Amino acid sequence: MSLIPEVKCRRCGERFSSLRSRCPNCGTRRVSQSSRTPSATPSTVNGTASYERAGSNTRWQMIFGLILVVAVILAVIVMVSTSLNGTDVSVRPGKSSAPVPTVEPEMPSAEPVPTPTPTPPPTVEVLQIRYNDDEREEFTMSPGEIVPINAYVSPLTITDKVKWSSDDPDEEYFTITVDPDDGNKINIECLKYSQQGINFYAEIFGKKVACMIHFRQA
Repeated sequence: MSLIPEVKCRRCGERFSSLRSRCPNCGTRRVSQSSRTPSATPSTVNGTASYERAGSNTRWQMIFGLILVVAVILAVIVMVSTSLNGTDVSVRPGKSSAPVPTVEPEMPSAEPVPTPTPTPPPTVEVLQIRYNDDEREEFTMSPGEIVPINAYVSPLTITDKVKWSSDDPDEEYFTITVDPDDGNKINIECLKYSQQGINFYAEIFGKKVACMIHFRQA
């Protein structure tokens, strides 16, 4: 073991004797370390005024830091409670504290349902009152006589039935009985004699025809 300590070059890393002032490899000057011990400052010496002030400042810094931490925690609690309640607890000067009304989103309006176009009624080309398959505008009856009458409607695609009426609504002189199986057929029964003829009618889709009954004494 060498009695003379060696040092390491701070530039190239070569080790050499501490008696040399420069590195024999790269010529870098060796920097000797100072052996001086730094003197203590007044703030680190117990019993001095600086030491007391330093301790007081440390306590105040700790108190201030604790207050700051508490304020941050309270702020976080307020923010969380506000978000949970859905209301704003802070009220600005001059601003109303009433909750802002929620605006409901507008729902798309439903398209109007088109009104169906009514089907026009069929056009009646021919409407006749017939007796024994002959068109009649008048005929003669006696009291107690029954006459079968039918209505002929063209075109034949019209399936609706005619409506029957008369100028003798109280059935004083004759009655009209509609066939239950075919509304276009009726039976007319003469009840009594009338000096004047009386009309009865067949009507369908706005077309109307008349036939007169003349009476003869029994």
